[in-house]
This record gives sequence, structure tokens and C-alpha cells, in this order.
Amino acid sequence: MSPTEPGPGPVLGVVGWSGSGKTTLLEVLVARLSGDGLRVNIVKHSHHDIELEPPRKDSARLRQAGAAEVMIASPYRIAIMRELRAAPEPALDELLARLSPADLTLVEGYKWEALPKLEVHRPSLGKPALFRNDATILAVVSDVARPLELSDRLAWLDLNDPDGVVDWVCAWLNNRPQVLVDETVKD
Repeated sequence: MSPTEPGPGPVLGVVGWSGSGKTTLLEVLVARLSGDGLRVNIVKHSHHDIELEPPRKDSARLRQAGAAEVMIASPYRIAIMRELRAAPEPALDELLARLSPADLTLVEGYKWEALPKLEVHRPSLGKPALFRNDATILAVVSDVARPLELSDRLAWLDLNDPDGVVDWVCAWLNNRPQVLVDETVKD
């Protein structure tokens, strides 16, 4: 693996319908990769309101009073809450720019973003596969066998074999195409 890159490092999306197992898979990936010494960031998209502290706590009271951003700091963690106050949701690039350097940033959600993705697909949910209409999906993690007509360009991974998924992510990290920008190699 490469040393921690400036910024969020390589970014890999993890997409799928609600209930497909994205968060469970991410837990496994983060535990295994961080256990191997990699620094892993996560960006998770939510369609719901996010409340980190109960409304009666100081930070929530200060946000409600009108603060644009409130940073909560302790010896254990920090959190920054930014109130959008009817402003548009920030683009993924803006969110990624705020992250600390990492060896890998995993993004849960953001199906519509043009970034390399891993799809968690369970046909039993009755939802259509995303990979059929999204060329940025590089691999599918599923609990069913690979469809016979599927292109070889798409990796098909067993949802019940987390080691195989971790191996695929590590291989992807080590074999990502790189381009030359201003005489330096960029991912």
C-alpha cells in the first residue's frame, strides 16, 4: 500500500439500495483495512436530518441560536456541525476536501456521483441492479451467483466472503490508473 496521500486519498463509492448491507460491508472493510494499518475515512450520505447531540446540549443550543458552524472537541473526538439554513447541500468534492489525509476514503451513498464504485446488490430486495446503467461501478458484491451474460470488466464478489471483498479493494488500491498532471503523478 502507498503511504497516506494528501487529501482524502483514493475514493471508492459503496452504493446499493436501502437494506442491501452497505453499512455492514463497510464495517468489515474499515475494520480489516484499518487493522492492516491503513487510514480509512468515510463519507456517509443521509436523506434524513442529522442530530449528533440532544437539543438541550450546549452545541445544539448554539446552532439553534444562529451559529453557522459549531465544532465540538474532546479528548476522544471532534465533530463539526454546519447549518445549511436553506443553502444547497455541499457537493461531494467540497466534503472530501475537508477530510484529513487517508489511504482510502469510502463513500456510502452518492449513487449519482461519477466515481469508482462497488455495488452491494441483493436481488431478494426486488430492486433493480445499479451496475446495468452505471459504468462507474467496477464490482458488485452480491449474495447470488454472477449472471452468465455479464461483462468480464465487472468484478463479481461474494457478499458472504468478506476476505475476498477486502482482497479486491486492496488490489484496486494498488492498481488504480494514475495520470500525469503538472509533472506529478495524481490519482
